Amino acid sequence: MTDLALEHDELRPLMFSIAYRMLGSVSEAEDVVQDAFLRIHRSITDGTALDNPEAYATTVTTRVAIDTLRSARARRESYVGPWLPEPILDDDADPAHRIELGETVTAAFLVVLEKLSPVERAVFLLREVFAYDYAEIAAIVDKSEANCRQLLVRAKRHLEAEQPQLAPAERQDELANAFFAAIERGELESLEQLLAEDATFYGDGGGKAPAVRVPVTGSGAVARFLFGLLRQGKRLDVRLDRTRANGQPAMILRTGDDLVLGVLTLDIGDDAVTALRNQINPDKLQHLGEVGDMIALLSQPR
Repeated sequence: MTDLALEHDELRPLMFSIAYRMLGSVSEAEDVVQDAFLRIHRSITDGTALDNPEAYATTVTTRVAIDTLRSARARRESYVGPWLPEPILDDDADPAHRIELGETVTAAFLVVLEKLSPVERAVFLLREVFAYDYAEIAAIVDKSEANCRQLLVRAKRHLEAEQPQLAPAERQDELANAFFAAIERGELESLEQLLAEDATFYGDGGGKAPAVRVPVTGSGAVARFLFGLLRQGKRLDVRLDRTRANGQPAMILRTGDDLVLGVLTLDIGDDAVTALRNQINPDKLQHLGEVGDMIALLSQPR
């Protein structure tokens, strides 16, 4: 790779894919990719021969992401309310955000990945998602192969205990259609029947938007809470546009003048909606377009 610019477009999707899965944040992933490219450029300038650009980019990106996640952990431990990942719309037109969809980018799975240490997360993703062998992983994370095997076993043990079971895409779409239809018709009972008994509603406002800080649990409680939000949204002329985010059925909330207010993602099992994840932290929506001020919107006179 004698000219990094020629490789940039080809390497960037891979680098972003690694960084986003590591961090669950579009903005942080973009920073990691930029930092990694600068480091690669410096290596080339210093005379390093890159026989395998993809492998080198993976190594640098993973190491920067591990360092970034370590520093992010402290911030997330003091985060206001539940932490949810930044959503990526399935039809995102930005080539920098191209990412292969699958269970490892669902909002549900990214939340579970937060349980892993940065190195455990890296080992798991490099092995299970990107299919690197243990010798390659060991070199990337600077551990022995035996240690990497142990880290993978430990990571899988954590994930198996908490990983949500989502339905196949066709079944998800079927239940999502019924769910959105119940919302549009204002049918509270129908909506409640589509929710699992232990369905949970999570809200992420990060202290910057009025989100529920304690998850709402139970089909009846979630249905009533959601309808309360919908009534409020109708009063404020909030539009709900169906979409897909992180490979899951979702709604994007917009103001009447098309400002983004949030993204509501559904976890759907074989028989019901098991969780709703409402991302309304304005800092986590910047990549989706101009973001509205929900606090100002709610302060409008009735």
